[in-house]
Amino acid sequence: MQKIGIGYEDYREFIDSDMYFVDKTLLIRDVIEKGGKTTLFTRPRRFGKTLALSMLRTFFELEYDRDGNIIEKKRYFEGKKIMEAGEDILSKMGKYPVIKLSLKSAKQPDFRLAGLRLRDEIVSEFRRHGYLRDSKKLDAEEKQALNPFFSPLPDLQILDEAKAFAEIGRYATSLKVLSDCLAKHHETKVIILLDEYDVPLENAYFTGFYDEMTGFIRSLFESALKTNDALELAVVTGCLRISRESIFTGLNNLEINLIHGESFGEYFGFTQQETEDMLIAYGLKDKIGQVRDWYDGYLFGKAEVYNPWSVIKYVKDHRESPEAFPRPYWSNTSSNSIIKELVYKADEDMKKDLERLIEGGTIEKRIHEDITYGDIDQSEDNLWNFLYFTGYMKKVSERFEDDKIYLTMCIPNREVRSIYSDQISTWFEKIVKNTDRQELYQAVISKDTDRIAGIFTALLEKSISTFDCIESFYHGFALSMLLGMPAYEVRSNREEGLGRPEIILYPVRPKDPAYIFELKVRKKFNEMQDGIEEAFTQIRDRKYEEGVLEDGYIGAVSFAVCFCKKSCILELYSQKK
Repeated sequence: MQKIGIGYEDYREFIDSDMYFVDKTLLIRDVIEKGGKTTLFTRPRRFGKTLALSMLRTFFELEYDRDGNIIEKKRYFEGKKIMEAGEDILSKMGKYPVIKLSLKSAKQPDFRLAGLRLRDEIVSEFRRHGYLRDSKKLDAEEKQALNPFFSPLPDLQILDEAKAFAEIGRYATSLKVLSDCLAKHHETKVIILLDEYDVPLENAYFTGFYDEMTGFIRSLFESALKTNDALELAVVTGCLRISRESIFTGLNNLEINLIHGESFGEYFGFTQQETEDMLIAYGLKDKIGQVRDWYDGYLFGKAEVYNPWSVIKYVKDHRESPEAFPRPYWSNTSSNSIIKELVYKADEDMKKDLERLIEGGTIEKRIHEDITYGDIDQSEDNLWNFLYFTGYMKKVSERFEDDKIYLTMCIPNREVRSIYSDQISTWFEKIVKNTDRQELYQAVISKDTDRIAGIFTALLEKSISTFDCIESFYHGFALSMLLGMPAYEVRSNREEGLGRPEIILYPVRPKDPAYIFELKVRKKFNEMQDGIEEAFTQIRDRKYEEGVLEDGYIGAVSFAVCFCKKSCILELYSQKK
């Protein structure tokens, strides 16, 4: 079997190492025939954008070996679909100088470090074209313009903030300089490939220097993509479209392909057939249904696709261990900051939307194509926009009203649903941990069941109903609320008497009683008293209190507790006896 290329992003490595490759080479044809002067592709993280740009570079780039001979590119595409695209397309193979730049290294804690990392990436690309310094086709003035970008880099540690900003700023027009020199040297125009263009912007938004980073990226793009006569075509990839006014100022030659665009849908992500072919190739045909439930469900244009990263990881893991459980692989690679924003700021309406989604329902929201990270706090709709464009939502249908687009959306699959659930669980745990529980502790000691029930209910009202009727949720909730009660040790499901009570508070001081909590869950409010009665029966028949007393404690107080949705009732067992 062919090696599965986990973590590989260089197209040539797939070919040279004979790794399993899902053939997306017709993207090359469509970029030429359907793309603009500059084409922007927005797709979620880990959907093959970097590999796609590497493939484009391999196809287009004019390269020489150490002896000065042109490197033949056909061997990288033998047997691939692009070889049937016709001579007009194939004649462009290996004919252009290429500038390829990734912006993902700019994910840094401040503008100074982020900008300097971008500078390092740019310098590295200049050095890749270091032969220009000896070019006989460039005059002295042109070489002089190049030289600063080949110079030794100042030590990051000795730059103060002002000098660092100045150092960063002089690279804003660097790609234009490199384009002009490459075009003159090779006597043909240049192709520019820019990967992960919005990573610096997302990072800057969440770390507090969005305006500075936006200004730098705008200047870089204006010079490279707007006022560049040396440009043949450019391809830019990212997760979000950032508004034209913010980044792509005046760039009239920009062709934007968003996830709901009509073209290019099948090139990012695996189609149903591609997924089935891979599973069959690795002896996992019987797993097709499971993979569909977990990783399918994305709709890009008219193409329904699977998450390619998750499919690849699934195949690798299950090739070695066929009975392993599916996992949310994507959650470990993608930034979940957007979901955190949504959950932390959720009001009652947004919580209802989240509940509906996690339960498998749909919501309808207006979609804005021109948004910025700076807009995220302006309205609830912006958060849903971000979730849609970053792959956390799927379009079910759309409608137009007064020139506005409204999408009906759902969660794509089980993998993404688990990400929502994990974030919501973490959010609720933080609410519980940050709650002052002194009132609860006093209510337990005074056996005030109404007060305990009121405290539990007030907190449950802040939760998400997706956890309703899941006993483990209520058990974890009650346990976390009771942890930390002064002079008590909390134990869960410890054997006492003839069974295992849900929660017991064991006293540190011998004069204090132990507190036993037996929990039940019901789906309907009119069944809650039945839950209390069941808890009483269990406390009595399994002799929980007798077991505690036999352990040497001088007293035991038992509470029967029943949860239903966001409500709670309690009763004392002693009042039942």
